[in-house]
Amino acid sequence: MRKTLVLMFMTVVLVRPVFADAGGERAKLAQFVRELEALDPLMNEAEARANPDARIRFRYGWLKQDLDRIILGIREHIDAPRNEPRTFPALKGDYRR
Repeated sequence: MRKTLVLMFMTVVLVRPVFADAGGERAKLAQFVRELEALDPLMNEAEARANPDARIRFRYGWLKQDLDRIILGIREHIDAPRNEPRTFPALKGDYRR
């Protein structure tokens, strides 16, 4: 009897079903969005300090557009998760001109 109880206890402890924490995932995604939004003042400051006469300049507008697309995609997932994948416009990825 004791061996059966020990075996049952070990089965419950070691072979627990793993459940996804959807609320926890949403909270982390929301935190990720806040972190991305916190980059905006840093980008504005860097853009203000950029040399307008430089031959090769960083395209802050493109970076902002890409970050906005990423934030929008995360928010849409948080608000209405779907079973099928969605399509989004391609990110620029190259921010030099």
